[in-house]
Amino acid sequence: MSDGTVELVLGVDSGGSGLRLALGAVDPRYPVRTAVCAEPVRTGSAGIDAAHLLEQVLPVVRGLLEAAGPGAAVTAAAIGAAGMATLGDRLRAELPAALASALGIGRLALAADAVTAYAGALGQRPGAVVAGGTGMIALGTDLSTWRRADGWGHLLGDSGGGAWIGREGLDAAMRAHDGRRGGSPALLERLETVFGPAAGLPGLLYPRTDRPALLASFAPEVAACAGTDGTAATILRRAAAHIAAAAAAVCPGPAEHHTEAYEIALTGGLFRMGEALLGPVREELAEQVPRARLVPAAGDPLHGSLEIARALAGAGLRLPPHPALLSVPGVT
Repeated sequence: MSDGTVELVLGVDSGGSGLRLALGAVDPRYPVRTAVCAEPVRTGSAGIDAAHLLEQVLPVVRGLLEAAGPGAAVTAAAIGAAGMATLGDRLRAELPAALASALGIGRLALAADAVTAYAGALGQRPGAVVAGGTGMIALGTDLSTWRRADGWGHLLGDSGGGAWIGREGLDAAMRAHDGRRGGSPALLERLETVFGPAAGLPGLLYPRTDRPALLASFAPEVAACAGTDGTAATILRRAAAHIAAAAAAVCPGPAEHHTEAYEIALTGGLFRMGEALLGPVREELAEQVPRARLVPAAGDPLHGSLEIARALAGAGLRLPPHPALLSVPGVT
């Protein structure tokens, strides 16, 4: 079967750091073509800018279709976006008609990035996924409803995420600089190596609009010190406790009835910090969700978008619809 006759599906992953696309077939044995757009999609007072997303996505998709061969067309698409749950009204209002008109796409899913992270990690199985990066969010489903924990941003939550770990590490470094209890000379040394004199850190940090990312950039330094510094190790143990608590909160069914074995997957850059964090996370999961089975994530959010699109075009979407987390126009 040539590319031009393969039933194609489109996955889109729109995040704060970029916009990625994947064009594949309903049959996952066929190769997937990927592309990266020029810049992240803008977000304004009216939410995520649908016109800016289309301005970038449409020419790239047309180029991918041209490369796929004569007659290639997209049957179904799934667009995952950071902020979809709270800032996605324009996407939900404008994208279905625009994509149908421009590309003939008749089946479309619009998902929060936590949902595409879930689909990428576990597919359409019940369970729970913790997505950790600068922030931290947990999402779980029994395939009838969704349960969410945290993901409230660095001022209100994201406990155990990269910005949280980085801030705790910098706090310990500043305590050492001042001579206060709870300080870590090792983390102070890393602060001054990375950022310069400790007294200059407030002037570097507070005026920036990307403060969470700057805080998170120090998280690997905490992990690097954890093997020899008790304060750094304690920070990671506390982060692991927060991560496990979020996972426990979203496992299907009431926490007091967690008698079934559930799959839990970890996804995102946070968990690439290695055993310094993963070891305590495994211990905390064993204590807080003893029936959970930790499994490797099968793929990332872009893979998850493609899997949702494949489900729409194929056997059907089993993940539950939700007005903010996962909307499928025409399905209630």
